[in-house]
Amino acid sequence: MKNCIIASTSTIHGGSYLEYILPELVKLFKNTDEILFLPYAQPGGISHDAYTQKVADVFQKINKKVVGIHNFQEVEEAIKNAKGIFTGGGNTFVLVTQLYRHKVMETLRKTILKGTPYLGTSAGSNICGLTMQNTNDMPIVYPPSFKTLGIVPFNLNPHYLDPDINSKHMGETRETRIQEFHAFNTLPVIGLREGSWLEVKGENIILRGKLPARIFTQNKEAYETTPKTNFNTLN
Repeated sequence: MKNCIIASTSTIHGGSYLEYILPELVKLFKNTDEILFLPYAQPGGISHDAYTQKVADVFQKINKKVVGIHNFQEVEEAIKNAKGIFTGGGNTFVLVTQLYRHKVMETLRKTILKGTPYLGTSAGSNICGLTMQNTNDMPIVYPPSFKTLGIVPFNLNPHYLDPDINSKHMGETRETRIQEFHAFNTLPVIGLREGSWLEVKGENIILRGKLPARIFTQNKEAYETTPKTNFNTLN
């Protein structure tokens, strides 16, 4: 049975890294003392070691040990044997490229589907959708495929931002970019606002946090859903 937290972000305004969601992580990882961390997304180009240490410092607060996947020679085996997994944020193109380079995209999918607790934030959440095509990141590397884990039956847009009517920014809004996606693709997209997450338990996909999510489907008006909405039938 799937057991995941798919979070828009690792940090909300005014808080420290993962602080807002730590109580949920205690529950998610209650049956393990060790978390396998995937630092592949490398936010800001941070090294794998530095990123892993940042995560380890936080998880120490809830008495969990963190080990970086880059320390294993047999990456596939490390994922298969993990008791809990966290994929952090950063650049989704880099993350997906690394998962394919190590030939573990399908292994990670199967491990999550069998019930290994999984936490994703930002890029680590983006890959839980059917494809990575609704990432906000620059394509600084070229992955062999946009296909990702398919843990949920739609795509995700973490860090979703509403249009600011007072802004002088003349570029596309997030909603416009998702509409462009739907000119060529049929997959639904959930815009996850900061501080929101999806709690995945088996086939149930529940919106958590205090904010609504914005739902985009091809050839239909976007609409809002309230916390506690179950997205298990969204298609």
